[in-house]
Amino acid sequence: MTSLLTLLGAVLCSLAVSSEVLPQADFNIQGMSGKWYLIGIASNSQWLVRRRATMKMGTAMLKPTANGDLEMSYASLTSDGSCWRKNKLAKKTDVAGKFTYSCEHSGALKDMRVTEVKSDEYALVHIIKKKEAETTTVTKLYGRADELGADVKQKFRQLALQTGTLPENIIFLPKNAECPAA
Repeated sequence: MTSLLTLLGAVLCSLAVSSEVLPQADFNIQGMSGKWYLIGIASNSQWLVRRRATMKMGTAMLKPTANGDLEMSYASLTSDGSCWRKNKLAKKTDVAGKFTYSCEHSGALKDMRVTEVKSDEYALVHIIKKKEAETTTVTKLYGRADELGADVKQKFRQLALQTGTLPENIIFLPKNAECPAA
């Protein structure tokens, strides 16, 4: 019983920490524009835990809209040579660097925060996903190139750990060929 209470306390603490993750103070949406490589992903969600062994690097094309939203287009080459693609529109909020969008497939609401961005090198993004009574988090590391330095990877690892991700669920994705332009 004591171990169950300890586990419950750790989960609640990690959720409280996740909700306190703030966007970069001087966030400029134009710095997000263009092509990014998904270098790392971290989450305790069962979806990631089940698929982590088969996940590979993909690309994201991000485009700010005239009204401050963010168009997101993802692509990743699969093992059978086909391309997995997904498009999302992240709606701006009253807080610069914080966006919301929903997942059509699962109905989950997602709260996305750009926690740190150096527009010519990397971006750290933290997402809080809520579906019914379940809340999970995902932390992502994007790079302008398909390789980033150890210092940036450590920032990503540190953010993921601070938001409650187990160390074994912090993944640096293997390089992958890119999908042809759609």
